[in-house]
Amino acid sequence: MNVFVINSGSSSIKYQLIAMPEAKVICSGLVDRIGLEESEIKYTAFLESGVVKKNESKPIPDHAAGLKAVAKLLTDPEVGVISDPDQVHVVGHRVVHGGEKFSQTQLITEEAKTKIKELFPLAPLHNPANFLGIEVAEKIFTKAKQIAVFDTAFHQTMPPVAFRVPIPNEYYEKHGIRAYGFHGTSHKYVSEKAIEFLGKKDSKIITIHLGNGCSMAAVKDGKCIDTSMGLGPMNGLIMGTRAGDVDQSVIFYLVNQLGYSLDEVNKVLNKKSGMLGLTGFSDMRDIKQHYDKGEKNAVLAYDIYAYHIKKFIGSFAAVLNGLDAIVFTAGVGENDALSRKLVCQEMDFFGISLDSAKNESKNSGIREINTFDSKVKVLVIPTNEELEIARQCFELLG
Repeated sequence: MNVFVINSGSSSIKYQLIAMPEAKVICSGLVDRIGLEESEIKYTAFLESGVVKKNESKPIPDHAAGLKAVAKLLTDPEVGVISDPDQVHVVGHRVVHGGEKFSQTQLITEEAKTKIKELFPLAPLHNPANFLGIEVAEKIFTKAKQIAVFDTAFHQTMPPVAFRVPIPNEYYEKHGIRAYGFHGTSHKYVSEKAIEFLGKKDSKIITIHLGNGCSMAAVKDGKCIDTSMGLGPMNGLIMGTRAGDVDQSVIFYLVNQLGYSLDEVNKVLNKKSGMLGLTGFSDMRDIKQHYDKGEKNAVLAYDIYAYHIKKFIGSFAAVLNGLDAIVFTAGVGENDALSRKLVCQEMDFFGISLDSAKNESKNSGIREINTFDSKVKVLVIPTNEELEIARQCFELLG
């Protein structure tokens, strides 16, 4: 079974064609910096003759254009891995918000699509992009089964004490207003890898997913018991363009004192805040260049970014009543040594001690970057949401 996995983020599309059940990756790639002037398409094919790579830089205005470019590469006479789109049997889609309507992997029907659209207001940067991926894929891979894997599913094990919001009960009972959590596919994958690495099932782990979107999860014995995001994927940590946790009074001030409409406030908090608001850049690679030059906005932004992560480590360690490991993952978490350094410094009370040389290492795969005497393991685990999605698709149809 060939499973083509589409993982649409707010500004990127990761993709893999995976042969299941052997979990053999046939091709993989990334469409990055969607909507910016210089978007990138990365494509790697694992052919019998060897590995073939192709990179392109060109404007990719939106996710539809990105997916069409990827489909063209898949069937390209020179570097393609299939001759016909019908050779894709399943398309697995990452869908960010499943609400309480979707707690498990779901075959996509017209009814399911309607429900996914109804959840647009809760994930305005993601669900529309995920939905667009579904619609484009349906037109390209006409004979394939389309399956949705929801970011919120892993967090369904949270107890009410963690997911309930302290507002009148009717808002939960009638409208489902509660914390849902996101990046669940990633948190599930890396927490399972961490448990394997530690060799203990009765574990207390904090997973830290840092990309354009950022979130953390407290995972006890393999199950999520708390997470940093809530009703939508806007709160918690500081992100590329999202503010993270904000005092509610800021919203009322923008509306009542500055005359903003609620749509304008939503745009500010979702698309103009976070690292973009602090530095003028949403991509950490750009911000790092300015940090290295000592530019004060970039230095302060990095410090605030790390400070918020440290606060969640403290609160989640309390919720877990202990800590065996913290796990850094996703684009920033895996590749930005500076972020990891700032998060782990002055964390002696929690038993976290970072080895500077190991932190700067570019080794691939799972790696331990704590000092020998650190009480808490500090792990870098590359996430593989695509493989996790393919597994769940195969299990659903199996």
